[in-house]
Amino acid sequence: MSRLANRSFWAGKRVFLTGHTGFKGSWAQLWLRQMGADVTGYALPPLTEPSLHALLGPADTAAEHLGDIRDADALTAAVQKSNPEIVLHMAAQPLVRESYKAPAETFDVNVMGTVRLLEAARSAPALKAIVVVTTDKVYRNDESGQHFPEDATLGGHDPYSGSKAACELVVSTWRDAFLRERGIRVATARGGNVLGGGDFSTDRLVPDIVRAALSGATLDIRSPMATRPWQHVLDCLNGYFVYAEALYGGETSVDALNFGPSPAERQIPVRDVASAVQKAMGLVSQWRDASSVDQPREMQTLGLDPALATKALSWASRLSQDQAIAWTANWYDGWRKGDNAHVLTLGQIDAFMKG
Repeated sequence: MSRLANRSFWAGKRVFLTGHTGFKGSWAQLWLRQMGADVTGYALPPLTEPSLHALLGPADTAAEHLGDIRDADALTAAVQKSNPEIVLHMAAQPLVRESYKAPAETFDVNVMGTVRLLEAARSAPALKAIVVVTTDKVYRNDESGQHFPEDATLGGHDPYSGSKAACELVVSTWRDAFLRERGIRVATARGGNVLGGGDFSTDRLVPDIVRAALSGATLDIRSPMATRPWQHVLDCLNGYFVYAEALYGGETSVDALNFGPSPAERQIPVRDVASAVQKAMGLVSQWRDASSVDQPREMQTLGLDPALATKALSWASRLSQDQAIAWTANWYDGWRKGDNAHVLTLGQIDAFMKG
């Protein structure tokens, strides 16, 4: 069984979490607080309506800072006030198609935002570990179908992927130039394509399915045969958390890790994920092939090799890709039928911790 985040480790730990109003950030904040961590969030206001951040209900507003990651003064003040022991940097412009529309802003947020965060972290006297979240898309993808290991060549065809590959270089530079000598361990986490309840972003598969179901519209799929390393948000976050634990305790010196499903699992194309989610939500399984529509290029194949995370951390996905799809569909089905989002989310966290 995969290593699981250690509740006793996180209890009382001061954690500075950027991007806490986003989809993954909202799950992360709830889980960390459920384990007893003292979490300070820093992010823009939620960018979607609805948003998981709002659906989860009131948070501790004294520990929430709404601001831009590129605002050095505000960010540094928030870091200094919270005096974190651990930083989890998840704030980003995370959408591939949006990066084509706003490439300069994408680089500004993802690269210079990370620079600002690492600079602010240098002023935190109690800080011991930083996990910077990048993406599975940091690798130069030749679409050969390979599962990329951490030492594969970095690159990026689209501005989002390129900005995250550049972010990896930023982290390496600040680690070597400033942070290592302070005894601060900093690493990057490259997560696969995350599924989970509460994602309402544009141009993402499951949110598009849910929007189509609520509106009665036909679901358009841009790349029906594209494959991705699908995993549940809790598996991905569990990887980030155990990585932070290991960095904090000096258990690992590995600077970057992949977190994704085992390459032994079958490669599930987008169309099959869509059909499975629709079926699990009690919907008619139907969609329209929109691949002929003029659109920016997106990679058709993408895979990760998480073997190093297994070796370094004893981490592996606890949920199969089929289970990740089912858990995601169950969350949305419950929510659209009126179930409380906080109860749904916390229930899945509890089930994951016990599983």
